[in-house]
Amino acid sequence: MNLIVAVDNKWGIGKNNGLLFSIPEDMRYFRLLTKNKVVLMGYNTLLSLPNQSPLKNRVNIVLAPENVVRDDCIVVHSLEELFSELKKYDDDDLFVIGGGMFYKTMLPYCENAYITQIYADGDATVFFENLDKLDNWKKSNLSEIKHHENLSFRFTIYENQKPLKY
Repeated sequence: MNLIVAVDNKWGIGKNNGLLFSIPEDMRYFRLLTKNKVVLMGYNTLLSLPNQSPLKNRVNIVLAPENVVRDDCIVVHSLEELFSELKKYDDDDLFVIGGGMFYKTMLPYCENAYITQIYADGDATVFFENLDKLDNWKKSNLSEIKHHENLSFRFTIYENQKPLKY
């Protein structure tokens, strides 16, 4: 399983149920990695998407409260139900896409983390775990530093040396 997220220099990921920055190249990177794959998210992340609709050209699996029923995506109501559903797919095709609590829950099960590191302070209220401070996560790939308007960023891949099985 993989995850993908953009973080600021304090590992912040969000504010007011939205992204901190809008960087077209980061959005292209996200689409490239997740197109025709399976995206996993918490319910608030689904609600933060345009028109509160699942992402096109992907299987969308949403961990949602018991009272949520939708016919435009796969809705599960517990981790047990989620893990059972995930067994239907290839591990390499699974991408956790948010939000904060869902990332925290799923991080130990992920083998790869695709992190867009943005060298700015986004005044975040939601944060991601700083992978540089976790012993089992190691950087395996760094892009060159890129620029968009007044922002500098890079794509970094981290590998989990000891992912948990679900």
